[in-house]
Order: sequence, then structure tokens, then C-alpha cells
Amino acid sequence: MAPGRRFGATRRTTTALIAGTLGVLVPVGATVPAWGQAAPADGYFATPPPVDMSKLIPDSRGPDKKYKQSKGCVQRSTLGQNIVLKNRPWGQEYLQISKAQEIVRAATNGGAGAGVKVAVVDTGVTKHPWLQNRLVSGGEYVATPNGKQPGLEDCDGHGTEVAGIIAAKPDDPEVGFVGVAPDATIVSYRQLSENYEPDTSTSTPNPPASSSGTPSSSTNPPAGSESSLPPSTEGGGGGSGAGDGDRTSPGQTNGGRQLEKAGTAGTLKTLAEIIRGIAERHEADIINMSVDNCRPADGRITDGEQQVQAAVHFAASQGVVIIAAAGNATDTCPQNDQPDARRPKTIVTPPWFADDVLSVGAIDETGGVAPFSVHGPWVGVAAPGTQIISLDPAENSSGLANLTFESGDKASAIQGTSFAAPYVAGLAALVKAKYRNLDAKGIINRIKETAQHPAAPGGRDNFVGYGVIDPVAALTQSLPSEVGNLAPIPAPQVAQLPPANDNNKTPMIVALAGTGGGLVALLITLFVMRTIRRNRPAEPVSTRR
Repeated sequence: MAPGRRFGATRRTTTALIAGTLGVLVPVGATVPAWGQAAPADGYFATPPPVDMSKLIPDSRGPDKKYKQSKGCVQRSTLGQNIVLKNRPWGQEYLQISKAQEIVRAATNGGAGAGVKVAVVDTGVTKHPWLQNRLVSGGEYVATPNGKQPGLEDCDGHGTEVAGIIAAKPDDPEVGFVGVAPDATIVSYRQLSENYEPDTSTSTPNPPASSSGTPSSSTNPPAGSESSLPPSTEGGGGGSGAGDGDRTSPGQTNGGRQLEKAGTAGTLKTLAEIIRGIAERHEADIINMSVDNCRPADGRITDGEQQVQAAVHFAASQGVVIIAAAGNATDTCPQNDQPDARRPKTIVTPPWFADDVLSVGAIDETGGVAPFSVHGPWVGVAAPGTQIISLDPAENSSGLANLTFESGDKASAIQGTSFAAPYVAGLAALVKAKYRNLDAKGIINRIKETAQHPAAPGGRDNFVGYGVIDPVAALTQSLPSEVGNLAPIPAPQVAQLPPANDNNKTPMIVALAGTGGGLVALLITLFVMRTIRRNRPAEPVSTRR
């Protein structure tokens, strides 16, 4: 971690309005938009304007326009398919996920996250045996593929990996990887895809076929395709990534999926619709959004952003916990590394709406801030986001993936704030399962208050927010803020001591024998010393003349 990153905290401030300027430019009695009223003097937004609930839009339950598939779907690698990835991801060890799951199971007498529904708003989720029957269809906002339920095709290979971190449950005891809440239910909504584009033709063509004539979702990728494969040392089942015969499939170097990107499917409008629909129909307890929109901070708020802001505010008021990736720095999404953190040069939505959204930054294996994790006053907490292991999203796969292929033969590790967010969503599911009476704000507050706070004023900064999550603390600590609340007192953690054996008298016998032997030896020594002194000849008495 770069020097000072954990210590360079900033505080969110409200900038005074320029009343004089507004008085000149705006006629008396005219209504000034909320975003115009909140604009600071420097022309930037460190924090968003007030929520405009008139922007809350209904859920259309479908795509905003007609899309067609333009790239082949993610495919399994033809290499190393029989290798089983057995090692446990470093993120699991770092966060003590196994211990957290034990705590929940002991407290609930059930599974870890059982009964909790987590909505994954992403590129869809492929059916995988390690999600068992806990994967259900939520909705389709791209294009319903033939023979599949809405939301259950992941052509990009992104949403499945996100869902795996939340709730995968391997059936192989030798596999170290496991989801954070392996008994939670995943509700999948396909909201965007970089393998689809707006259809301007009168009819939708069939999906692209491989060079051999087989469908693009085949387990055998066409020549020159991009896909993932396991590493040669540790291995992985099948591998994942984005692949197509034209070598134009988007990669996952930074693990993100951008909304409003030209030539792709996915808008802020449909995201807002999904969020409202989930809350209105009570379809999930938690929403994970590893998708975002990144743009320059230029002192404005768009219609789409206002729609998302209204939707997350509505969902939060309905008791839904909303988790979002903080964003990944790229050429088109510059890092907020300016001297004054109150003047961000990049705005990321939905993390921008931090009053209702818990956004998640990424750390790397050293515990430092991952270089791609976008900084900002909206960052709430942080979690592991590098060297990711998760479910292989390819059709008919039953293994894991830890690499993605890009640009032909270039293999890269899976990483991004996209994969830090599901660690937090999984933790929220565990907290929800253990503290059934906590509302959404209470769950978020518990995650924030028990995080490993950075050494900064107020215990937060713009890099990791309130700090890296601490699942064990979130499930066991008694919080002052919950005094008088309905949260139960956490069960004490019993020391792992060996069981007592009251019928075994050997230790007592040995102890008494040792004590008795020592006493006998002492008496013998005293007797010998006394005998020697009594038998010693008397010394002559000297006389003086």
C-alpha cells in the first residue's frame, strides 16, 4: 500500500450555495432544480444532490430496447479441464470466513445464510451444480435466450463469478473454495451484457456460431477464441472468461461491467427499474450490484442517475440492503487521485448515493488498497478483490475458474471491485440470518462499525471507507449503537479447551506421589544434617593469658 493511503482521510462537507449568483441568473419565484441548488462553487459534486422521488420509475419487467447477440458466449477452456482447484482463496483466509460460518450455524441451528435471498443484478447467472436449487430466476432485461429462464444465461461470464463468491457450496470436500453464505438463495437479474448490442435491424439474427458450426455456448471454443483456463501449477476446473470467435469479447482485467457503454446492453434506467421492482415485490433481502456507470464529475446529475438515486432510496426505505462495487479505474474512468478529495474528477453510480448504498472498495493480498479501486467519499468498506477464485460461468461447467483470457492468448487473474462487493453481500446475508430483527440500516451499520477502521479522523478515509470488513466481529460484537435495539446479545465465544475427564485419577495420584516423595526426601535431609552436627567433635576452647 502506498504511504499515507490509510491515513489521508477526508471529510464529506456541504458547500455553501452561491446565493448571489443564483439570484441574478434565476428569476424571482422560479424553481431551481435540486441538483442546481446543491452545486458547490467549484463546479464538482463530492456528494449527490437531494433525492427527487418524482424520478422513481415503474419496473417494465423487460429490456429498454431490442438487443441482439454480437459476440460468442463465455466458453470452457479446452486445456486442463480435469484439474481440480483445491486451494482456498486468500480472501477466505484473510476474512476468516469458515469461522464466521460456524458462528452463524451455531446460533441458528441451521445453514449459513439459510432463508436469506440475495439479488445479483449483473450479466446473468449460469446454472451451476454448486448453486444447487438455490438459484432462481429474477428477470431478463437484455434478451431472453431460447430454452433458458430469464436471467439464467451469463454470456459474459461475470455474474456467475459474483454469485459464486456469495453463495457457492461445493460438493467436493477437497475443494477449499466456498461462498460466504453457502446456504443463501441467489435471485438473478440479467441487466447488462457486453456481448449484446442494440438491434437496429427488423429481425434478430441467430446467435453467432463457432467456426465448427456449433453454438457459441459450446464447451469447445472456436479457434482463436478467448476463454479461461486453470494455471499449470494449482489448476482449476474448466476456467472462465469471455470468449468469441472474433476475439472481441470483453475481458475482466479490472472485473467491471460498465453501464451506458456504446454498443452494449445495459442502462441506468433498467437498473433503476430492477431495484424498484425487487423492493416493491419483496423479491430479495439484499441486492448486489457489481455494475456501475462512471463519468466525469462536472457538477451535474443525469436523468438516469436521478432514477437510480430514487430507486435505491425507495429500496432502502423498504428494508433492502444495497451493496455496490465502488468502481474500477480505467482509461475511461480516471482514478480520483487529485489533492482535494472534495473535488472528485470521477463520479461512479450507484456508489455515489452513499446514504442508501454500501459501496465496496478492493484490497489486494498485502492488505493494501488495490490500485484499480476507485477512491471517493462514497466508499463504505473494503474487501478482497484480487486473485479471485469462483465458479466457472461457462455453460455446463461444474468446476472453478481463477484466470480469464483476453486478447487471444493473454491470461489474467480475475480481479476487480466487482468481486469485493459479493464478499460484503455474503456477509450481509450472514448478519441477516443471525440477527433476524435487524433492519437494513442496522445490518449496514454493524458491518461498518466492526470493520478494521483506518487510522484516520472519524475512522474512515476515501480509500477503504470504514475499513476492511471483519465478518467474525460483525457476527459477535456488542455495539453501543444497538443498545435498546432488537439485536440479540451475541453468544460468547467459548475457548476451545480439551474436555474434562473426571474418572481418570492418574493425574491426582501422580501429583500426590510427587508431593509425598518430596516430603520424604526433605525429612531424610534434615535427619542427616542433624546427625552430622551431633557427631561432630567439639572445638577446643581457646584461653587467653
